[in-house]
Amino acid sequence: MTTVAEQIVTALADLGVRTVWGVVGDALNPVTDAIRREERVEWIGTRHEEAAAFAASAQAQLTGTIGVCMGTVGPGSLHLLNGLYDAKKSHAPVLAICGQVPSAELGADYFQEVDNDAVFRDVAAFRHTVTNASQMPRVLEQAVQTAYAKPGVSVLTLPGDIGSTDVAKDSAVHITRVPARLTPDDGEITRAVRLLDDAKTVTMLVGAGARDYRASLLELADRLAAPMVLTLKAKEGLEADNPFQIGQSGLIGNPATREAFESADALLMIGTDFPYPEWLPAATPTIQIDSHADHIGRRTPVDVGIVGDAGLSISALLKRLRGKESRSHLEHARSHYEDWQGRQRKLTDPDFDHSLVGKVRSRFDNTEAKIRPEALATFVDTHAPDNTVFTTDTGMSTVWLARCVTMRGTRRLIGSFNLGSMANALPQALGAAALDRGRPVVAFCGDGGLTMLLGELLTAVAYELPVKLIVFDNGRLGMVKLEQEQGGLPEFGTELANPNLAGVAAAVGMPAARVTEPEELEAAVVAALASPGPYLLDVVTNPEEIALPPKASADQAWGFAIAKVKEGIVSRGAKS
Repeated sequence: MTTVAEQIVTALADLGVRTVWGVVGDALNPVTDAIRREERVEWIGTRHEEAAAFAASAQAQLTGTIGVCMGTVGPGSLHLLNGLYDAKKSHAPVLAICGQVPSAELGADYFQEVDNDAVFRDVAAFRHTVTNASQMPRVLEQAVQTAYAKPGVSVLTLPGDIGSTDVAKDSAVHITRVPARLTPDDGEITRAVRLLDDAKTVTMLVGAGARDYRASLLELADRLAAPMVLTLKAKEGLEADNPFQIGQSGLIGNPATREAFESADALLMIGTDFPYPEWLPAATPTIQIDSHADHIGRRTPVDVGIVGDAGLSISALLKRLRGKESRSHLEHARSHYEDWQGRQRKLTDPDFDHSLVGKVRSRFDNTEAKIRPEALATFVDTHAPDNTVFTTDTGMSTVWLARCVTMRGTRRLIGSFNLGSMANALPQALGAAALDRGRPVVAFCGDGGLTMLLGELLTAVAYELPVKLIVFDNGRLGMVKLEQEQGGLPEFGTELANPNLAGVAAAVGMPAARVTEPEELEAAVVAALASPGPYLLDVVTNPEEIALPPKASADQAWGFAIAKVKEGIVSRGAKS
């Protein structure tokens, strides 16, 4: 006979799942025992279930195969929530298997009992508590197929007495996964063609939903003579060797994108649900192409909304669009972007004049923080192989990656780009490394993010996951510092009393190095990337290095000025 737990694990292995993440315990013991006996599946025990959910989500985003994580009764399941919300907002197919009290005790306020179906209602498209083995494999099929269909999160809850229960001999698992491509409406294509042909200049905003159609996208941009603003997720696959792209918009962006938006007669959005309407041109006629109807017009008003597959929609446009005679809009945008890139490259020179920002002395270790984060990111970009998987923490780490790292070759990029969670880079890197221990994986870690889930260093060591952790150690919650100063507030509550993070890593068995001098940086990056196993590079960077908006408003500029005055007053008062 086959048990419920065995049926679940075998079905997941048949689907291509190779790793399950979580913390073992009580109600899930039958499942972890089934994993122990299934040669195709590796169990990786994390130190916190949140990390398990992040790792599973990263694997799903990289492979398209459902990611699997587990949390046992009560607190163990609750700890999954943040990572699962990230999976939901990243549209990653993830199955969370959660433990529950014995079925006879359901609803009796038993020890550790939590109503999982209620708790996960917002995050999971499918959730169900199995109360009888006869419900299998139907509920497993529903859970997996729903996760793929959204794509998103499904939660399957197993009471402690259910996992070891036998299932019927003829209860085979049948999971159907047939990706569909939605054909765009011909009338909307006609309206879009008319608007684009009539517009003298066009700017494109391209997102991850169009990444698979690189060749036709480049042909479309050429036909329209349109600069192409890429969302952060679209860097992967669309950035390198693209003569039309001009980088990102928003706080991580550059002045060229802002000007390209403002000077265009039409905006064409393809495969993006870019979540920052304040960075989009408010009065520009807009066309939006998206396979999700609920995405159309929810960020900015649109004149033409095309619900359909990005590739099919681009193909339909190309069959009808006239070419633009003038290429001045594109050429100006590209020239502006290249000038900005040149100014950025100057910041990576170790001899760059730091007098404008000063040598900022760390409050906690008496080290002069002289290293520019742009230099660190650029050296990683230079020396990391072209098949590297990058993960990045939310905040300033993402800014430096967006501006200084090019997604060339088969590089991949994972981050908490929709939820904006802290502490995602390390566990997502673990997930990526477990897929292929021979592929380079580099995590851009903020010191705040890394220390929030610091216990996962132990996971990397225990399971020999060769992640390279590049720590931007500025002793600050850098993005919060920026937010405060933009609003004219003095910095408060952002300073971190960090230990020597390289020393912490070494104490748990992870090779590590600490860098405080600019002239030592490149060699340290090369050594870190060449290390055969997990490695932590703790780089003390200047906390006064910030990312100004591509076009700061008068209020923002005044806010920075006022904040700096206030910080000076606070500092003098503290010394008196």
